[in-house]
Amino acid sequence: MLLVRTRLGQSPIEGTGLFAAEPILAGTVTWRFMPGYDQLFTTEQIANLPEVARAAIETYTYLHAPTGLHVYCLDNARFMNHADDANTAGVHSNGGIEGYDVATRDIAEGEELTCDYRDFDAGYAQKIGNAG
Repeated sequence: MLLVRTRLGQSPIEGTGLFAAEPILAGTVTWRFMPGYDQLFTTEQIANLPEVARAAIETYTYLHAPTGLHVYCLDNARFMNHADDANTAGVHSNGGIEGYDVATRDIAEGEELTCDYRDFDAGYAQKIGNAG
C-alpha cells in the first residue's frame, strides 16, 4: 500500500510509471505490504484464471521466492518500473513477505519512483526482458 502521494504518467522507462506527487525525503517509507489490501496468489490460482486475467496478474505481480506467492498491489504501486539505480529499496526481515520500501535518496515532486526488481521479484528477468 502506497504511503506517499503519487500520480500515474507516461514513463520514459516503460509504458505507465508512478510519479511523486509531493517531495519525498530520503528514508521515508513509501510503501508497506498491507495484509487484506495487497493480495497474494498461488501459481495454481493464476493458472486457473482466464487468459486475459492471467496476463494482467502476471504483468503486475511480483514473485516472492521464499513463499512462492505472487504479490499483487491493489493500488498504483503496481506501476512502479525497474531501474538499476532505483530511488527506493525494500526492507524485509528474514525474507518475510510483509516488508516495506523506503526512499534511498530525496525524490523530487514529479520524479518517477523506481525499484530494482532484482531485489525482490524472482520473475524479474522475464519482466525486464519483455520491457521496451
